[in-house]
Amino acid sequence: MDKTPRTEPRQSWTFSREVTSEIRRAAATGIYDIRGGGAKRRVPHFDDLLFLGASMSRYPLEGYREACGTSVTLGTRFAKKPVELKIPVTIAGMSFGALSGDAKEALGRGATAAGTSTTTGDGGMTEEERGHSATLVYQYLPSRYGMNPDDLRRADAIEIVVGQGAKPGGGGMLLGQKITERVAGMRDLPVGIDQRSACRHPDWTGPDDLEIKILELREITGWEKPIYVKLGGARPYYDTALAVKAGADVVVLDGMQGGTAATQDVFIEHVGQPTLACIRPAVQALQDLGLHREVQLVVSGGIRSGADVAKALALGADAVAIGTAALIALGDNDPKWEEEYRALGTTAGAYDDWHEGRDPAGITTQDPELMQRLDPVAAGRRLRNYLAVMTLECQTIARACGKSHVHNLEPEDLCALTMEAAAMARVPLAGTDWYPGKPGF
Repeated sequence: MDKTPRTEPRQSWTFSREVTSEIRRAAATGIYDIRGGGAKRRVPHFDDLLFLGASMSRYPLEGYREACGTSVTLGTRFAKKPVELKIPVTIAGMSFGALSGDAKEALGRGATAAGTSTTTGDGGMTEEERGHSATLVYQYLPSRYGMNPDDLRRADAIEIVVGQGAKPGGGGMLLGQKITERVAGMRDLPVGIDQRSACRHPDWTGPDDLEIKILELREITGWEKPIYVKLGGARPYYDTALAVKAGADVVVLDGMQGGTAATQDVFIEHVGQPTLACIRPAVQALQDLGLHREVQLVVSGGIRSGADVAKALALGADAVAIGTAALIALGDNDPKWEEEYRALGTTAGAYDDWHEGRDPAGITTQDPELMQRLDPVAAGRRLRNYLAVMTLECQTIARACGKSHVHNLEPEDLCALTMEAAAMARVPLAGTDWYPGKPGF
C-alpha cells in the first residue's frame, strides 16, 4: 500500500458544493431555479453595529419607573387621517394566494393585538384580513390583481409598490398549483395556470406620472388615506427623492434580505443592496429636502429582533416592517414538521419552495388539508407575543442610551464592527471616530 503523504482534498471556494449542485440542476432541467424568501448570502447587516450605552457621559433611564415611548404616526404630510400605531414594527405586504386565508387572518389578529398595521400584498383584500385588522394597508401593485376602488376606501392607507427588495426591477410569480378557484376569482385569472406579475405599472412611467396617479388615489379616497410608496433597495437616495417629489406621505424601503413568495434565485442573490446600505442615503435625501420626519421612512428586509428595530430607528427610520420573521412567528419552518420537510428534500429553517404550495406548516399553501394545520387564533397570539418582545427589546436599548422615546435614538449612539458596516451606516468604526468616506478625512 502506497503510504506517500497526499494533499488533503480541498473544495473550491469559487466552485463550492452549492455552486456545483446548482450547475448540475441547471444542466439537467434547463430551467432557472425559483424560490421564495430573501438573500441567503452573508452581507453587512445590523449585527455589524453596536450601541454605545450610557455611562459617565450619558444618563440612562430606569426601566421600571421611567417611560420610553414607542408610538409612531405615519402619513402626516397630506393625509386627513394619518395611521396611528402603538409600536414602530408593522407587517409587510404578503398576498393571499402566496399565503392561505387563515395565515392572512392570523397576521391581522396578531398585528391588531400588538397595536400595529398589516398589509394586503398582491391579489387584493380578503375579508379574513380586513375583518381582523384594526389597521390595514392596501397594496397597489403593477399587476392590478384584485384591485378594487371600494377596497381602497375600506383600507386605512394605500401602498404603491414600485419595487421589492428581493427583486427590484422584477415582477412576482404565483404558480398554478396555488391558483385555486378563490384565488383565480380575486385575480381574474384562469384556475391552475402559472401567473407572472408585471415588473412595472402599466399606466405611468416615471415620477411625474406617479404624481398624477397619487392625486387620483387621493381623490378616490377623499384625501383621507396616507399614500405610501414602496421601493426596492437599488438607488435609495434618488429613488426616495423622486417618491417624495411625486407626493408620497411615507416611503417604504426594502433591502435585499427582504423576502418574496417566488422569483428567480439569481434575482434574489444578485440584484439590489443590503438593507443596511439603503437607510442612510434615504434619510439623507429626506434631510436634503427638509422633510425628514415629515415624510416617514419605513425600512424592511431582514428585520429579526428589537435590536434590529432600534438600529434602524437610530439610523433615521421611523418604523420597520417584517415579513419573513412574522411567518416564522406564525409557525413557518417549524422543526416539528422536520420529517415532512425532509420528504420535500429540505430541512426546517431552509425550506423556501413556497411557490410549490406544499408547505407542511400550512402557511404558504392553498391545499385544504395542509391549511387545517394552522390555527389562526393561536398563530395570531404567537405573532402578538413576538411583536411585544421586539418592542420591549427596542425600549430596553433606548433606555440604556438615555432616550425617553425610541425615535430619539440617533447615529451617535452607534459604532460599527467592520469597515463595510461603518461605511454603509456612516457611523464610526469601534474604537475610532472615523468611518470610510467621512467628510474631512
